[in-house]
Amino acid sequence: MARMRSILSGSLLLGMGLAFLAGCSDSWNNPYPGSDPEANALYSAFSARPKHLDPARSYSSNEVEFTGQIYEPPLQYHFLKRPYTLIPLTAERVPKPRYVDAAGHALPDAAPAAQIAESVYEVRIRPGIRYQPHPAFAQDEAGRYRYHALTAADIARQTRIGDFGHTGTRELVAADYVYQIKRLANPRLSSPIFGLMSEHIVGLKELGAALEQAAKDTPGVVLNLDDYPLAGAEVVDRYSYRLRIKGKYPQFIYWLAMPFFAPVPWEAEAFYAQPGMADRNLTLDWQPVGTGPFYLAENDPNRRMVLKKNPHFHGELYPTEGSDEDRRSGLLVDADKLLPFIDQAVFSLEKETIPYWSKFLQGYYDSSGISSDSFDQAVQFSAGGDPQLTDSMRNQDIHLITAVEASLWYVGFNMLDPVVGGLSGDRQKLRQALSIAFDYDEFISIFLNGRGIPAQGPIPPGLFGYVEGLVGLNPYVYEAHAGQIVRRPIDAAKKLLAEAGYPNGRHVKTGEPLVLYFDTMASGPDAKSRLDWMKKQLDKLNVQLVVRGTDYNRFQDKIRKGNAQLFEWGWNADYPDPENFLFLLYGPNKKVGAGGENAANYDNPEFNRLFERMKDMDNGPARQAIIDQMLEIVRRDAPWIFAYYPKSFGLRHGWVQNVKPNLMANNTLKYRRIDPRLREARREEWNRPVLWPIILLVAALAAVIAPAAIAWRRHERKTA
Repeated sequence: MARMRSILSGSLLLGMGLAFLAGCSDSWNNPYPGSDPEANALYSAFSARPKHLDPARSYSSNEVEFTGQIYEPPLQYHFLKRPYTLIPLTAERVPKPRYVDAAGHALPDAAPAAQIAESVYEVRIRPGIRYQPHPAFAQDEAGRYRYHALTAADIARQTRIGDFGHTGTRELVAADYVYQIKRLANPRLSSPIFGLMSEHIVGLKELGAALEQAAKDTPGVVLNLDDYPLAGAEVVDRYSYRLRIKGKYPQFIYWLAMPFFAPVPWEAEAFYAQPGMADRNLTLDWQPVGTGPFYLAENDPNRRMVLKKNPHFHGELYPTEGSDEDRRSGLLVDADKLLPFIDQAVFSLEKETIPYWSKFLQGYYDSSGISSDSFDQAVQFSAGGDPQLTDSMRNQDIHLITAVEASLWYVGFNMLDPVVGGLSGDRQKLRQALSIAFDYDEFISIFLNGRGIPAQGPIPPGLFGYVEGLVGLNPYVYEAHAGQIVRRPIDAAKKLLAEAGYPNGRHVKTGEPLVLYFDTMASGPDAKSRLDWMKKQLDKLNVQLVVRGTDYNRFQDKIRKGNAQLFEWGWNADYPDPENFLFLLYGPNKKVGAGGENAANYDNPEFNRLFERMKDMDNGPARQAIIDQMLEIVRRDAPWIFAYYPKSFGLRHGWVQNVKPNLMANNTLKYRRIDPRLREARREEWNRPVLWPIILLVAALAAVIAPAAIAWRRHERKTA
């Protein structure tokens, strides 16, 4: 009987399996069970949990992917225009500064920077903009806030925002922007830009000191920021506020396009400040409150995060201006249509690249980056070196999007070092020789799959000051040949090395080999191959390279104290202005002594003088002429080996429209358009279950079971 039960169990399982397969739909592997297959939703992923969603604290790229869709600073970048161009978002217009002297007298726009005591910006926002639905705004029939005086027992019953039965909204006013700027000075928030902004916004440093003292005097008490005036940010009327900036700081306008300067309503802070809220992750860091096209409807960073369309969104139209290439690419098909196009965006947690890539190919993610593991599957290079999709990608109607990032990687020389530092002619030639020897054209090909372009200087493409083509090459490392930019031959590097006092890599007087030390945080197999490549570059000059690996904290300490000789570093643009890169070479910004971002400790008086003129100038021919002089100086001095500008490669499915990389804007989700029906059709086509192996297995099992069942039945009959 036991044997019979086993046979019957196997038969039952086979029957259940066949029944399951018979009823199996084409979405058998759908990672979104229960979702509407034709929902007007975008599907993407995130790999690391956002730490801060409070606009006063958030400064990471994985955080701004969410805050950029929720919060609205007064300005934004035009989605299509290049170079990057600021346009109004909630503001009626892009404000222009007016200048005053120390006595408060108006100055002309062309006044010398030395005469300007303050730059004054008047920002006027558009009436009628409203916040997303939120319980912080909910009021009862008498106009009292329902949830601003909750008891501990009341809060104990709430685990998420949706547990509050009522929501409300209100109009955006100028005071909300001023309130957020004051929050930057709150010591309990530790805003990452407070130090920088306190050097520019009038009175912000003093406000920070006052709030710090108040926090010490009244521990645990919520500070009422309205009790603390800020001279540099004042409400003019319901829809206008005034900003006062020390001296002339043209780059300040770019900060007005960042979430740091987005509005925060006092009601939200009062709501979240109640005791017990933080214990349930009910904070601005977890549940933002904004006026943007989307709000955070679900925050489960261990599984998924969902943005939904803000029902109170004020509306915005898709841009009507773009380049001829934008028009040919279909990026102006939706011109003048109402934004946003999608109803929600679902972000799932994917810690590994392989499952992300697999789900993208199955159609369950709408776009994807390209990891090194999947690069060859997705991209191949033409005979001319241009990237193009493989046949398999084109057959799935997948599209390639590329963009040179507003970033730079470089190898820095410590200019305080006795061997590689200094501004004398022989030290210049030594660094120039090493710059030629480090063949970053080869590096990009080997290690980046072609995802980069060799850097010709400190300013990346897309920013004012960058010069395209042969005119913009670095003549100390490259030369023009048959209309192309080519690296100078290694013989030129050997000649420079000899003129620097190291013929054939040895000291001209002592005969000792030239040994250089490279400090790095890199580790692991990939890092080893890169470091081996660096050694081989200097082998061409008979120069020895000693790699000194260390952890992040030790590396930072060595850079801060000037104990490194060579090191690798990078920089991403905070805003699209050449000052944001050239300041990395400004002498007063040295790491050693000043604690600035000039990690090479480069200090050329002529470069410094030109920088001080350039940083306060408006873009135009005069500024470009100054930048050209600065580039000549820094290329000749070679405090950096200009390595490469990274190039991003991305993929999108054919049902995703309006995708153009914008490396400055962080609020581009509203422009995306999805064709859900086409996506569902492709998903069904690509994910039909392959049943024949299972059917063969079932048949094989049946062939095994049938004889046993027949034998058992014969045995039973014989017994009977």
